[in-house]
Amino acid sequence: MSTVTTTEALVKPGGRPGAAGPSAPLDLGELAGLRTVPARHPWRWAAGLVTLVVLAQFAHGLATNPGWDWATFRIFFSADTILRSVGRTVELTVYGTVLGFVLGAAVAALRLSRSRILQTVAWAYVWVFRSIPLIVQLVFWFNLSYLYKRFGIGIPFGPTFGDFETVGVLGALGAAVLGLGLHQAAFAAEIIRGGVIAVDPGQREAATALGVPRFRQAWRIILPQAMRGILPAAANEVISLFKGTSVVYVMAIGELFYQVQVVYGRTGRVVPLLMVATVWYVLLTTVLSIGQYYVERYFARGADRTPPPTPFQRARALVRGPRSRTAPATAPGGRS
Repeated sequence: MSTVTTTEALVKPGGRPGAAGPSAPLDLGELAGLRTVPARHPWRWAAGLVTLVVLAQFAHGLATNPGWDWATFRIFFSADTILRSVGRTVELTVYGTVLGFVLGAAVAALRLSRSRILQTVAWAYVWVFRSIPLIVQLVFWFNLSYLYKRFGIGIPFGPTFGDFETVGVLGALGAAVLGLGLHQAAFAAEIIRGGVIAVDPGQREAATALGVPRFRQAWRIILPQAMRGILPAAANEVISLFKGTSVVYVMAIGELFYQVQVVYGRTGRVVPLLMVATVWYVLLTTVLSIGQYYVERYFARGADRTPPPTPFQRARALVRGPRSRTAPATAPGGRS
């Protein structure tokens, strides 16, 4: 708490505040008796009050406006079709994340290699897939069979040993996973590369001087330190991919947003069905954010000797009161 001290208390008793010359210094006993006045912040309280009024108005509108149609919301929130579409959304997110970050790690390794050819190819991949919108990529992969009717396995520019139809292998779900993964890999590669180059070069030099093999350097020394810089941006990309799965509605895949569109197209209840999708997106994003917090806390062990308390620990300390948050001071002689 910021405080101000009265002017009269800054001089010894019997002295004059306005007198010229230095005043006698105060000892510790007299300093302990100084009267302090807490600083007042009226505008801060006014801004907080206005914010609470606006939030209360919004909550009142949610509860009383019949346009939200909460009865329809309750009916469809846990409907079987919606739950299956939520599962398909999670499935697309998992597949796209795994493919994207595995391929992104490979592209990042190519960008960090000493080969000019590999660096150029990796840079071109990142440039192309970050430049093309995701919906364009999905439509392209969905219509790949128009360009290549069949794929073959054999010698490059030579005979093939076997071939298969593109439509039979790359269906709607496969095209969606491929498009999401390739798009995610371009961003994941830059996230991983940024985390690696942020590690102090002296770490690698010290490991090389100790004779540590290059693979062990990357796996046991560089990567654990780089994870602190990689994780926040990587988690943000995973959440963006989770919400970006709504784009696959153009491929008629029954994910959450597509299924909500089908239902409100049949019932005409647009707003409550959009709220169903919104609440599910918020809930699943919250789960991802909680997981991100604990993973970041795990990889921060080497930098923070005392990691910050978890939300559960904060809530428990709040319930127990201020005594659990402040430990009593102990005198040098062992008595508090």
